[in-house]
Amino acid sequence: MVASYVPIGSEPGGSSLLAALAAQARVLLPVLLPDGDLEWADYSSELAAGPRGLLEPAGPRLGVSAVATADVVLVPALAVDRRGLRLGRGGGSYDRALARLPESGGPLVVALLHDGELVDAVPAEPHDRPVHAVITPGGGLTVFAAR
Repeated sequence: MVASYVPIGSEPGGSSLLAALAAQARVLLPVLLPDGDLEWADYSSELAAGPRGLLEPAGPRLGVSAVATADVVLVPALAVDRRGLRLGRGGGSYDRALARLPESGGPLVVALLHDGELVDAVPAEPHDRPVHAVITPGGGLTVFAAR
């Protein structure tokens, strides 16, 4: 099972990401809650308009903890540094979701990036949880640390 996101604009993954994932695995997608937290629902090829111009799965919601049942969690990022710290859009939604995952033995957390978005350092807060790996078009998979 893969917990993913719906790419918007020029985010990595593009319009073919969800179909490619769904052909291989069960896919969970986030639903943005009014407080900025993320709830999860199964992807069934139907997406509905959500807040802030996002697209969300139309199926039944599975709760905020459903992300912890995934084998892999794909997260969006503006940049990731070589420690695995992720820079998001500033809403804290993914920070809250990642905090629900066990620190060891949980899902593999991977950020999808464009080339040039794996950088030496990003600003970090004490609550930030690192990703385990990134995937870029030019560099492929870069793994930061054992889980």
